[in-house]
Amino acid sequence: MHYLVTGHTGFKGSWLTLMLKGRGHTVSGLALDPIPGALFERARLSELVENDLRLDIRDAVATAQAILAVSPDVVIHMAAQPLVRESYRAPRETFETNVMGTLNVIEGVSRTESVKAHVVVTTDKVYLNVDQEAGYVETDALGAGDPYSTSKAMADLLVQSWVTSFPGAPTAIARAGNVIGGGDICEGRLLPDLINAFDAGQSPRLRYPAAVRPWQHVLDCLNGYLMLTDALLAGTARGAWNFGPGRDSFVDVAHVADRVASHFGDGAAWVTDDGENPHEAGLLALDATKAENDLGWHNRLSFTESIEWTVTWEKETRAGKDPRAATNEQIAAFERRS
Repeated sequence: MHYLVTGHTGFKGSWLTLMLKGRGHTVSGLALDPIPGALFERARLSELVENDLRLDIRDAVATAQAILAVSPDVVIHMAAQPLVRESYRAPRETFETNVMGTLNVIEGVSRTESVKAHVVVTTDKVYLNVDQEAGYVETDALGAGDPYSTSKAMADLLVQSWVTSFPGAPTAIARAGNVIGGGDICEGRLLPDLINAFDAGQSPRLRYPAAVRPWQHVLDCLNGYLMLTDALLAGTARGAWNFGPGRDSFVDVAHVADRVASHFGDGAAWVTDDGENPHEAGLLALDATKAENDLGWHNRLSFTESIEWTVTWEKETRAGKDPRAATNEQIAAFERRS
């Protein structure tokens, strides 16, 4: 099976590329250049992809031509401006990339007859957040918030509208939350910031230590995307699907920081950032019952294991281990749990 992954040079895209290769698939990618020092570069993933296409999905013509030229069986659309804080600095780019870029991809897919399944990845932040204790389900209302969340909610609605308005390849939406794992270098994300600070003997500053997030390892999230893809190919899936961790992973930021600090020892500790920061939701959780019941999907890694695997990957690669080998080893260990 030939997969086209948009955003393949990013953190999740790099893990997905290696996961797909490990399952025997052909992988092509369409994305911007990776951030310097990104996992894609460190693991030399350009050697493994059939087509390594670098373009901006805001370019409708180039995007459609690229998808048609690759002629994939499956498209997994993950290319996005993925950062809340960046969305405040660059709101126009965020909306153009996440909304119009998604439209350009789905139009390109609709013109490519080879595509048999299309998964569009949005986020848990598409939901109208009312700080409810229960996790949001797929039928809950979407809403507006920060520019990033709003842009992804708009993209989610766009896909829903397209699917109901125009015939085409079977398409579904995947919504996931805070994903962690080795090799993430995006600015402003908790795990990379914690690990970098503790590794340097510094005390990281936490913006919202009481904020609760559903922490999930990247492999559990990606496995959900691929199980959804399989269901689309089998003709048994449509609509939106949540892929979130169990209740044991609904943990506040302070507890996550404490767990990471424990792996470094030597008095590793964090402090609270009392400065002005953009608004972030205090509580956000997903209910993945639909995916569990209808797809047979479940998380294979606990919260504690997700933290341990992430810190282990970082420590091993910083000590000289090849990042591709470290990633493949964790993928193999994950697959054995099936």
